[in-house]
Amino acid sequence: MEPLDARQSKAGSGGPSFSLGNRLARAVWMAAWLVLARWTPPPLHGWRALVLRLFGAKLGENVRVHASARIWHPANLELGDNALIGPGAILYNQGRISIGADSVVSQRAHICASTHDTSDTHFQLVLRPVNISKRCWVAAEAFVGPGVTMGEGAVLAARGTLFEDAESWTIYRGNPATEVRKRALRSDAG
Repeated sequence: MEPLDARQSKAGSGGPSFSLGNRLARAVWMAAWLVLARWTPPPLHGWRALVLRLFGAKLGENVRVHASARIWHPANLELGDNALIGPGAILYNQGRISIGADSVVSQRAHICASTHDTSDTHFQLVLRPVNISKRCWVAAEAFVGPGVTMGEGAVLAARGTLFEDAESWTIYRGNPATEVRKRALRSDAG
């Protein structure tokens, strides 16, 4: 799914960024999530995963997505085994978002996989995939920006904003996020 040419669609002055077919498919998706999943109690992760799979998401085993999470387009989402998407998390996946096994996106965190070309007078939408490797943690209310890759085991602290790639096994915090230190792993931490 590629965005429309902003010159043709006049996206900069209120025109659509995506085709009518795409917009209709997303309207069906939003209605389905509202009716089938949004009201479900926390333990029904398997049911919500089924609904996501029906709309094209690629999910591993034991994925846990909370009912209040907002996912823009399931077909642009990949979650590894045991991934957790917390309450109120926003996955703004106009572009692809991939979250690895055993990773956590905490409550009200926001991951955004698109931006606009600021040098284009028509403000063309640009898709920039986000890759969060396995064993990462995006803490409460943190923001991961377009095109970012978080290496294995990277951590973004609460309310941090990450606009550049994060090194493996490193903790980041702040706005913009800066490296705090390497993660110290205990030998008994399996």
